[in-house]
Amino acid sequence: MSEEKGTVKWGVMGTAGIASWGTIPGMQKAKGCELYAIAGRSLEKAQAYKERFGFEKAYKGYDALLSDPEVEAVYIPLPNDIHCEWVIKALNAHKHVLCEKPLAMNEGELRRMFAAARDNGVILMEAYAYLHSPYISRLKEIISSGEIGKVDYIDTAFLTQDYSEDIRLHKEQGGGGIYDVGCYCTSMILSLIDSPVKYIKADAEFGGTGVDHMASVLIGFEDGSRASFNAGMILGTDTSDRYDRLFIHGSKGYIRSDVEYNGEGELSFEVTVKDSNGERVTRTETVDAGSNYSMEMEQMNECIKGKAAPYITEEFSIRNMRILDSILDAVGYNDSKEQFVLPNGTVIPAVGYGSYLSTEKGRVQTIIDALDAGYRYIDTAQFYGNEEQIGEAIERSGIPREEIFLCSKVWYTGPMSIKWTEKS
Repeated sequence: MSEEKGTVKWGVMGTAGIASWGTIPGMQKAKGCELYAIAGRSLEKAQAYKERFGFEKAYKGYDALLSDPEVEAVYIPLPNDIHCEWVIKALNAHKHVLCEKPLAMNEGELRRMFAAARDNGVILMEAYAYLHSPYISRLKEIISSGEIGKVDYIDTAFLTQDYSEDIRLHKEQGGGGIYDVGCYCTSMILSLIDSPVKYIKADAEFGGTGVDHMASVLIGFEDGSRASFNAGMILGTDTSDRYDRLFIHGSKGYIRSDVEYNGEGELSFEVTVKDSNGERVTRTETVDAGSNYSMEMEQMNECIKGKAAPYITEEFSIRNMRILDSILDAVGYNDSKEQFVLPNGTVIPAVGYGSYLSTEKGRVQTIIDALDAGYRYIDTAQFYGNEEQIGEAIERSGIPREEIFLCSKVWYTGPMSIKWTEKS
């Protein structure tokens, strides 16, 4: 960090639309942001961004930017499917990272990313700019005050146009409405209901490219509250139309809002409560909100300076990603479950390679071939007599040990005690 100016030198990895109309203009307005470097797959486009926004340097390729020791923090607006790869590369280069939502394609990726941040002593935060708005703060204040009572139901929606051609239409890149706008709805709900999820029910309509265009979701929480939302890309093709809503019902009243996600300016919503005579009384609340992107960048800068903790926490991102995973599974977006996450956060690949007798003829090479074929879960046992060979195979494969889930077992030779019950 530049001590004399008190600023953070930022690099932007990618020339995506949200960077050009949202985050970079927000960085220009934010205190403590120095627009230092921009990188793109095309040097010509990176140069154009450099001239347009006033970056000091332009790079062809993201590795070149990460190799610059002057870059202290990076903003990543790349396609969803490569977030994990480039976030971890940036963290390993000891850069602080602000990455667009959704931060990962699944909880397993997300946990690897935050583990890399901890290992390198740098900050990673998911870019939900709207959650930094005073509009959200005011909603939380009203709920916390008890004015509308205990929240028992939230309904929200975020619908946008469909697209004739867009990255959102490509499943292999993490497209679809749930990833794109459904994550806003789930993050809003989790910001307002503080209770473990009890169940999730969901359905979706899919297009020809395999991505969801419209989804309806119901979430039940352990405290008895419920939430529902609609999210998707259905409001005409290339129309730029959108629809946003929020309804928060409590035991004493409710809040109704048509404020857009990431809305700026003078934002108004209605609060309705019952008076002493049982009559409903409605008032209009108005909040003056500046650029959410500027507030997000300023908060990130304070974190980098050691003056604040990330507002969008690791715990919040994991809770939100877990809900998104469950929704995507429920609607059939995922063709098969690639991994399972245990309650303690351990990620286990869904398919493993059983090594019993596999090393008798092929020896070490058999396990190396399995790893080369893509297996990341190797099952062995003391009884198999090949634990040492598997260790050698992993070392020779060149695959980082943390990417491999290794399961071994020992033979039980102690006394056996079984307690029978009627249910047994």
